[in-house]
Formats: sequence, structure tokens, C-alpha cells
Amino acid sequence: MARKMLKDEEVEVAVADGGSYDYDLFVIGAGSGGVRGSRTSASFGAKVAICELPFHPISSDWQGGHGGTCVIRGCVPKKILVYGSSFRGEFEDAKNFGWEINGDINFNWKKLLENKTQEIVRLNGVYQRILGNSGVTMIEGAGSLVDAHTVEVTKPDGSKQRYTAKHILIATGSRAQRVNIPGKELAITSDEALSLEELPKRAVILGGGYIAVEFASIWKGMGAHVDLFYRKELPLRGFDDEMRTVVASNLEGRGIRLHPGTNLSELSKTADGIKVVTDKGEEIIADVVLFATGRTPNSQRLNLEAAGVEVDNIGAIKVDDYSRTSVPNIWAVGDVTNRINLTPVALMEATCFSKTVFGGQPTKPDYRDVPCAVFSIPPLSVVGLSEQQALEEAKSDVLVYTSSFNPMKNSISKRQEKTVMKLVVDSETDKVLGASMCGPDAPEIIQGMAVALKCGATKATFDSTVGIHPSAAEEFVTMRTLTRRVSPSSKPKTNL
Repeated sequence: MARKMLKDEEVEVAVADGGSYDYDLFVIGAGSGGVRGSRTSASFGAKVAICELPFHPISSDWQGGHGGTCVIRGCVPKKILVYGSSFRGEFEDAKNFGWEINGDINFNWKKLLENKTQEIVRLNGVYQRILGNSGVTMIEGAGSLVDAHTVEVTKPDGSKQRYTAKHILIATGSRAQRVNIPGKELAITSDEALSLEELPKRAVILGGGYIAVEFASIWKGMGAHVDLFYRKELPLRGFDDEMRTVVASNLEGRGIRLHPGTNLSELSKTADGIKVVTDKGEEIIADVVLFATGRTPNSQRLNLEAAGVEVDNIGAIKVDDYSRTSVPNIWAVGDVTNRINLTPVALMEATCFSKTVFGGQPTKPDYRDVPCAVFSIPPLSVVGLSEQQALEEAKSDVLVYTSSFNPMKNSISKRQEKTVMKLVVDSETDKVLGASMCGPDAPEIIQGMAVALKCGATKATFDSTVGIHPSAAEEFVTMRTLTRRVSPSSKPKTNL
């Protein structure tokens, strides 16, 4: 088929010339990236269709839902459970503020679970309405490639239908993976953890990432005994080492038992629960074992090889700076590409895709200064470079400013849990390279810091900004005393 190329200084976008297709764009996967890519493309005048699996809170090869992992079995239901688990600490803290709570305080897990499910069902409907109002055709079923311009959708009843499109966008996300040890079938992943029929009294969690840390906080806040196992010396590998230490201290302070440098070697069923054996020979009995050991791209059932779409060694779809795969008219965004696996990043990538392909505005996603949060109790939030990353990239000394203080609320409640804030600054340019905070409301505060970093704020800008008093946030504009000056040549070697 003859083709013409619309050429920009940086990107060429293939446009069909004289071909006849059912759609301008067919999207596989109606998660955050897929929905955003669909409706923004439709807003540019494209004829768009999207396929998604039937709704269910727990994903499988044949179950999914509009909204994807984040809305149905990820960020949203997780945050609801974090809210629910936070009240235990609030009840404890309330006593010194004059609140006298007489009698037992009972927690109804099933009620929270029911309300959580109602909310994600509502949001699933909201996403469908958004697509419908944008003029996007919704097709229920599992999509896979037949060739570079054809998608085959397997419907819930087993029937198959083929659709052709000028462009195909793959946005199938990722799924939780299990550790290959004896008895692995006795463990659950985060999918099931969000929909347990009974709240566990004894929980074992394997993993040191944000999912592991968050569920440790959730279950502990709801009254469970929690043991957290991870391979490194500290949880949250990839985050600033100093802040990782703070999170670990807070987890222990809340009563979570940490087992650094420890892995699980075997699970077995007993009359009293699940027997957990570690690689150090320890044995623990648990009601539930959660594998929170990472996620893998959802690419296995897409028949990518039929169209020549290349993947890496873990199954992530290879893309260029514009999210184009090895096939010129097939694109991919979100977790299935394994770049920065965050919902807002998938939204950014999908918006850039639509601008590039249908808006006549070739646009690369900008991965600089992407903020994120770990919704532990209390939460950790960061933006920009960690101290370790700054030293890796630095051409001059790195200035580190830190503040550790007892929040005003804790001075009355007597909770022994400090808030810690940190700024990382380039000594030559005075530019703030990174900001991090562990403490109440950290994500809400760091979101504002992200705007400042994106604008190229300097430490002098921070110093000249008037704070809001009394607030924790004002500490970011009153950290005037240098904690340490670190030379790139003296950067610490860490294997934490």
C-alpha cells in the first residue's frame, strides 16, 4: 500500500494513503493510558475503538474492566484501605486531645470491602461514560494482533471478531508476579489482597517495594500482626537511602516486624494456617502470605510476533521516545512498556501519543522530575533526584539540607514519630535537584514541590518564599542550615 510520511524535525508519523480501515485508531486495554489515548485521539477527530475485558475486581486472562489496574485493583482501592487503616492511630492520638473513647472500637472489614467495591464499580462506569461521551466505540473482549493493521477480539462467549485500523495503541498494563518456591499457590498477590473475604490476623509479606510497604501499613493499622521480609538491608530500593531508613524506622515504630536480608523458601498448609519457612530456617505461621515482588508487563497474549512488535527479556514492549514500537503504526504506553510505571506517567505518554499521531504536534513524554508517593503510614513522597542519583550525575558538589522534627500534632498526642524533609541542591547552579518528605500529608506537599522543580527553582527561590505557619510544609522554605556538602568523588558505595 502506498504511504506518505508527515515529517517533523524529530519524528515521522506514518499515515495511510488510500487505504480503507474500520478505525483510525484501535486501542487494546482500557486502563488509564488506553482511556486517555482513546479520548484525546477522538478529540482530534480520529475514529477510535477500544477493547477491554469484562469487569472483575481481580484480574485474570479473561477479566479486567474499564479503568485498569489503578482504578480497579491498584491505586484507588489501595488508597481507600489506607484511609481505613489510618483511623486506629487517629483513635490513639485523639485521647490527649481530650476525646474520651469509652468501650470497644470495632472494625468491620466486610463493610469497608463492600464500600470499596461499590466505589470501583462506580468508577468503572465513569470510565465507560467518558469513552462513550468522547465518541469512542467500546468492544468487550481480549484483543490480540493478527498483523500490523488488524486486531482480533475474543468475546466473552468465545466468538471472535476482527477489526482493522490505521494505528494500533497497546495499553495492557502489567500484572503481579509470583515467586517460584514450593507452595507458591498458597500465596496471594495485591489483586487478591484488595478483596479478601476475611481480614487476616497474621500476615506475612514478601517484598520491599511500595506495594509491600503499603500493605504492611494497611494490615497493621487494621490490627493484624505483620512480618515483612525483603532481600536488601532496607525497603524501597531505588528511593533515597536516608528516607528509606526513616520509613523502616516508622514501620517498626508502628509495630511491624521487619526481616531484612531474608527471603522465603517454602510455604505449606497446616491445620493452624500457612507455615512459612525462610532461607534462614525460621518458621512462622500466617493466615495470609502476600507476594509483593514486582509486576510483569501484560504482553504474553497479544500475539505481538504476528506483527513483528519487539519486546525485551521481561516481555516489555520496546518503544522509541514517542512510544512507537518496532512497527511504525503500532504504539504502546504505560506499564506494558516498563518505563516509569505510574498512572500519571501512562496518562502523559498517552496524551503525547495522541498529539504526535493525530494532533500534528510531535511530542515526547518528559520524564524529568516525576513525583511519586508511597502510601505507607505515614507516607513517603519524592520528586527529582535522590542524594545518590544526584551524586551519580553531579559535575560539582551536592548540597544536602535536611530537617527532622516532631509534628505539632505529635507534641500533644505523644506519638514518637518524626517528620523528615530533605532538599538536594547543585552547589554550582543552586538549582534544587530533588525534594523528599516522610510524614503526614507528604504527597500533598510534594506535588507542589514538583511544580517548583519543573520550573527550575533554586535554593535561593525556596529561601525567599514565605511559609504558611503553622504547617509542616513551611519547613521546605526555612531549611537554611547546610546538613552536609558531598563531593561526587566521595560518593558512598551502597548496597542497601
